[in-house]
Amino acid sequence: MKKKYSACLIGTGRIGFTLGFDKKREQPASHTMACLNNPKIRITGGCDSNAEALAKWKKYVDRHISQITFSEDKKVKTFSEKQIDLMFASCNPDIVIIAVNEDSHLETALKVIEKKPRLVILEKPVALNLEEGKKIVKVAKKNKVPVLVNHERRFASDYAMAKEYITKIGDVQKINACLFSGMRLYDPKAEKNGGYSLLHDGTHLVDIVMYLLEALGDSELKKPVITGLFKDTKEKKVIRGFTANYSTKQVSDISIMMSGRSRYFGFEVDVIGTEGKICIGNGHAEFFKRQESNLYTGFYSLKEDKTVKLSKKTGYFANMIQNGVDFLDGKTPLRSTLETGMNALKVLEDIKAKIK
Repeated sequence: MKKKYSACLIGTGRIGFTLGFDKKREQPASHTMACLNNPKIRITGGCDSNAEALAKWKKYVDRHISQITFSEDKKVKTFSEKQIDLMFASCNPDIVIIAVNEDSHLETALKVIEKKPRLVILEKPVALNLEEGKKIVKVAKKNKVPVLVNHERRFASDYAMAKEYITKIGDVQKINACLFSGMRLYDPKAEKNGGYSLLHDGTHLVDIVMYLLEALGDSELKKPVITGLFKDTKEKKVIRGFTANYSTKQVSDISIMMSGRSRYFGFEVDVIGTEGKICIGNGHAEFFKRQESNLYTGFYSLKEDKTVKLSKKTGYFANMIQNGVDFLDGKTPLRSTLETGMNALKVLEDIKAKIK
């Protein structure tokens, strides 16, 4: 076995740790579990402002930790400069994973990047807003620190197949992407903590649309036209629904629809071409192609393409961590970067400016 890469985790909450125990999710589903499952990663430390959460994390991974873990001052909610210094002085990690809440991304990322680890893995979205994101980009460039942004669907095998299959469905006529939840899409009161779905979940929807567009040579979504704007019946400044419409050089009709008044969680993307169709989302992926119709003589219809074989597991989290390892090994570039993360954040900012 070649040299292992040391990794430290900042933030031992849901995405950092506890989602790894969700029996309904495809595992690994947290940074901790994905690192423990990768033979090239050695966890050497971690910290969290929540002492109880850190204690539970330490108890679980203690047998894998060769050095010290760190706790934070219970009186503060962010990670202190002293703790970051101590972590680097004691562990000198190759990889630092930042799995804190959105409102702590900027402060934590700046402190970590200035220590110049070999790789930073930053939870999505890049930051609370574009202004904060640009500060992270500036410091990362200055210190020449690569940053992998965890837009997890970029690493999932089913979405990778969708991106490949786009070239087989003729000209793409329409992309329809939808997000359904009961969470407020936008609330001005949540600007400071990022507690609204447009940012928290919408970043995934926008990013995956842009990921699929890459296969067609499109890389930007600009000048949204907003339709279907729906405001909360009691709080008029709270947004519960909208559709952002776009047109690019390759696709004349793209719609990104988000609902914050649904009584279920749904995430789905349909790509409709002149010779086929892709329907993909949480828990499903179907691929259709033009074939001689069973319904009408002399016509063609779309039928499911049985030649497409998908694995039972998408590997979304495991593949993300592996991409970081392969990057450090010099085998491959990062598949989700600060650039792609900032592109998604720019689209979200454009939408927010139109709906608020």
